Amino acid sequence: MNLGNKIKELRKSRGITQEQLANSVNVSFQAVSKWENDIALPDITIIPALARYFGVSMDELFDFDLTEIREKAIAIAKESWKYRNSDWEKARNIIDEGLKEYPDNDILLLNRLYVMDCEESPDEVIKIASKIVDTTRDDATKHDACRFMAYAYKAKNDFESARKAIDLIPEIYFSNLRLKAEILKGEEKWNAVCKEYSESLYALIYITCKMAECYEERKNYKEAIRLYESSLSVLDILNVQEDWYGFRNSLKEKIAKTKGK
Repeated sequence: MNLGNKIKELRKSRGITQEQLANSVNVSFQAVSKWENDIALPDITIIPALARYFGVSMDELFDFDLTEIREKAIAIAKESWKYRNSDWEKARNIIDEGLKEYPDNDILLLNRLYVMDCEESPDEVIKIASKIVDTTRDDATKHDACRFMAYAYKAKNDFESARKAIDLIPEIYFSNLRLKAEILKGEEKWNAVCKEYSESLYALIYITCKMAECYEERKNYKEAIRLYESSLSVLDILNVQEDWYGFRNSLKEKIAKTKGK
């Protein structure tokens, strides 16, 4: 990042002299010369005026390429995904190294949450999730952070704070994927259908298990077992061969445990 060179580049692109720039932002031309030769930096109060004068964002003035930073952060996150299911420590180390280069990057912070245990370190999860919520400009990232925050508050038995975190997430009755599956054609339709099918099946099994848990809390074990067995049947009917998301083994364990009550 070289602010002096950036100011010189922007000034020359507009075809103005150092004196003209100095007059426009109310400083001496000697000050502009010092900026451009890296002898001194502009006062922080002048930075917004320089950005407005050149018609650029603060990020562009400081020569931040946000697109490049985002792409690099995504690449680091993807590298960590390789170990997310097998080696959380390695995945965390990759993310942490990325955060040293790009501090407080919302993409990396969110992926850090994915390799943390809300039960073991709820306070740390809440701290990171809160930072994301306060700083990110991406709604999907914010809402995902709220989800982690809610689980962390649950681990602390702070259900009021968990509810507040959940309430930051809007209730949506249709999804991007569902509309693509309904409206588009060809490969785009196929990709959307495949993703929505997977997400919908996951949601169905997951919420059915949650309903079964509610029946268990009410000591209606017969209905709980019926729902667990129904979920298992859905996997069989749809010919889901592998232990998808660990559901099949988990359901069998839940059925056996509930029958023993």
